[in-house]
Order: sequence, then C-alpha cells, then structure tokens
Amino acid sequence: MLIRAFLDYLEYEKKYSKHTLTAYKTDLIEFKDFCIVQFDQEDIENIHYNQIRTWIVTLVNDKVSNRSVNRKISSLKSFYKFLQKINEIKINPLAHHKALKIQKKIQTPFDENEVTKVINLIDEQSDFESVRNRLVVELLYSTGIRRIELINIKEKDIDYKKGVIKILGKRNKERYVMLLPSVKDTIGSYLTLKKQYEIESVEQLLITKKGVKIYETLVYRIINLYFSRVSSKVKKSPHILRHAFATHLLNNGASLNSVKELLGHSSLASTQVYTHNSLEQIKKVYNKAHPRESK
Repeated sequence: MLIRAFLDYLEYEKKYSKHTLTAYKTDLIEFKDFCIVQFDQEDIENIHYNQIRTWIVTLVNDKVSNRSVNRKISSLKSFYKFLQKINEIKINPLAHHKALKIQKKIQTPFDENEVTKVINLIDEQSDFESVRNRLVVELLYSTGIRRIELINIKEKDIDYKKGVIKILGKRNKERYVMLLPSVKDTIGSYLTLKKQYEIESVEQLLITKKGVKIYETLVYRIINLYFSRVSSKVKKSPHILRHAFATHLLNNGASLNSVKELLGHSSLASTQVYTHNSLEQIKKVYNKAHPRESK
C-alpha cells in the first residue's frame, strides 16, 4: 500500500518517467521478496539497517555490480525519505549509509573528424531514411540532447525564427537548445521527403517510413551503424555523441555552466564528468605551448 503511494508520489508530484518508476518498483519489490524469504517479514516499512546490510552483502556475493547495488539502495533510501515525509516512520534506516565505491569509467567521445566523416557519409544518399538518419546524427551532435528527448521532439517544438528547439527533459523540465543553420537545412530536406510520403500530418518530427515514431533501439542502431564505419572506439551509442557535444564545446572554450544548461543537467556535478577529455586536451596544448616545454 505504501509502495503504491510512493510510486504515485514519484509519478504525479515528482514527474518521474515510466522507465524510472519501473526501476524503483522493481527494486522495492525485490527487497520485499528478500525480506519475506530471509526474515519472514513482509512489512518493509519497519526495517532495520542490519537487514538492509544483509541484502547488500547478498547482492555483492551474487556478483551484482556496485553501481547496481547503489542504485537499488538509492531506491530504498528515497522510499524511506517518503515515509518520513508522510510521518509513517521517524528515522530513515539508511540515513547514515555510505554508498559502495565505484570505479569511474572514462568514456571516449567521438572526435570532430569522425563526426564529420559520418555526416559526409550519410550525405551521399538522398532517400527518406538516409536524410532522417543524417538529421538524427546532426541533432544529437549539435544539441547534446538525450536519445529519449530526440525521439519526443514534435514539429511544433521547432522555432525557426528564433533558431531554437523546445526540449522536454527529465521530470518534464523544458529547455531550449540551439538550432544551427546547417541543421535547419537538413530539417527542410527531411520535411520535404516526409510530405512526399504523405505522412507530414504526424506530429512527431522523426518517424519511420510507416509513419510511426522512431524508437530507442532504432536510434541506437543508426548511430552504431554509421560510426562503426569510421571509428574504432569500443562504444558507439547516442550517449557518446552527447559526450562528444559536451567535450567539443569545452575544448573550444565554452564555460562549464553553459554546457550544463544545454545538457539539461540540474547540477554542475553531473556535467563535470565530461571535463576529463577536455583536461587532456588542455594538457596537450599546455605541453606544446609552454616555453619551458621546449627546453
């Protein structure tokens, strides 16, 4: 009952996405099932930290990654914060819990040359799907938007006069991203083809030839397909293009705070993950330009 109330709170008050709600629900049900089997206790509202600690140890022994364990415990912690908020409990059993250490993985973004090669590669073809795929690449790289944000763009969200696109981000937060002249041209070419297929009435900007809104796996396949032809990097995904967007802006002098706003981050801490490669670039410039380096 309280789990349902918590999920309703996240959905209607916090405006969490369906994907996030599913993750929270899965974590809570998994912990509840563990408590029933391990402690013969179905009521997870009145739980002690030692019981949660037993779950953590079990997860680790089952080879669940520290990152996944931390996410599950974060779901529990949010649940108990909610119970405090509605006066169901007085003390959050996870109030003093310290997250497991995670080894940070540095993701290597595509370089500017690789992006240019992909755009030129797609530009060689002018059929509907090729032009749409080019637009997918250009929008992801020129705006830094998330894959789900790209999918949900509607034609009415584009303001050609102001040169911006309205993006609906996490927790239904709206922001505007810049629309480059070259991307405007690609949108124009794409909409012309869309009209020829007599599917211009579909409100979603990016669709399949059947008039259906594009989906996450299709966007991934598009990025992976083209970048596999020009890049030897291990990971080739829409997020790596977002990573490239942020890194290239920082490399060319954009402020961290500006990049934060464009990415739709709520805090600078989230944006700082993209500074590693920029620092590497700065080091190269420093080592090459400093007068002491040549001595």
